[in-house]
Amino acid sequence: MDIGISNENRAEIVQGLSELLADSYTLYLMTHNFHWNVKGPQFNSLHMMFMQQYTEQWNALDVIAERIRTLGHPAPGTYKAFMRLTTIEEVDGVPTAAEMIRHLMNNQEATARTARKLLPIVDKANDQPTMELLTQRMDVHEKTAWMLRSLLEE
Repeated sequence: MDIGISNENRAEIVQGLSELLADSYTLYLMTHNFHWNVKGPQFNSLHMMFMQQYTEQWNALDVIAERIRTLGHPAPGTYKAFMRLTTIEEVDGVPTAAEMIRHLMNNQEATARTARKLLPIVDKANDQPTMELLTQRMDVHEKTAWMLRSLLEE
């Protein structure tokens, strides 16, 4: 494979993208779980907002996995692999609506940090397609974290 990125750089980028995929999938699953289980006075608005968020996250998973494949490596795709790679901790039980918002806010930020951590490696490798993917994902996660944070403010 010769796309102008060394094997070593491709492997390093794929490791970071695999971590981003794991965080993204774990966040997707958490958001979908909260969509199913939210209750309280904000039920309708949170139920709809969580659905919009998990739908966006679901679509991003394929983009990340396909970039990994484009770089010549297999994409992780099992719960075992995701649990090994993710920075996001699962939530036990069913939290309150406010706790759900806080968990999602924190994990949107964590996923943005995972993407940001990869930027120097991608820049060094002159990998513009991955840079664009990371920039788009950071934008979505940072904006979503801000919106969730706003719900917690008085």
